[in-house]
Amino acid sequence: MRILIAEDDPVIAIGLTTRLKALGHEPLGPAADGQAAVELAREDPPDLYLFDVDMPRLDGLAAARTLAEEGLRRPIVVITGVDDPDLIERSIASGVSAYLTKPIDDRALDAGIRLAASRHQEFRALEAEVSKAQQALEDRKTIEQAKGLLIAATGISEPEAFRRIQRTARDRNLRLVEVARKIVEQKALLEGGGGADG
Repeated sequence: MRILIAEDDPVIAIGLTTRLKALGHEPLGPAADGQAAVELAREDPPDLYLFDVDMPRLDGLAAARTLAEEGLRRPIVVITGVDDPDLIERSIASGVSAYLTKPIDDRALDAGIRLAASRHQEFRALEAEVSKAQQALEDRKTIEQAKGLLIAATGISEPEAFRRIQRTARDRNLRLVEVARKIVEQKALLEGGGGADG
């Protein structure tokens, strides 16, 4: 996994780089602050972010938030030298997948990376499901609108309007929603007294 490191302490940064290599990952950076991390991620997007929270110019949470807003959301593991419950809450609100407190051993680092990657995959799958459900709802609305237009234009029943859309879709090898969109696009024609017998 390609992991971008952002850590302002050069000794810790070198240690993290060495550990990531030992765990079989490809470390990128390290960036010395959050702004440099954002710039590196823009140039060469990694698979995962490993960011110190407390850095100059832009802290790790703000850097992660900036990248997410730019469409560069990735699994995020944050590391900190401070055990602060408020910081944990801010991390969760920023979309952090794993939170590690210094000093970090290899097992904790490996577990944090695996956890972050797994949570990110689950989140992406959930996003895809929500997007699919939203699209299905939009498609359903378009089909309902098309049925309504056919009913108003021709005086046929709702089941007959739906059958016409189905028949047209089958005959033209189109999806129902594609036929429905064509009917909706012809709304002005239908409302002006023109017919649509699909």
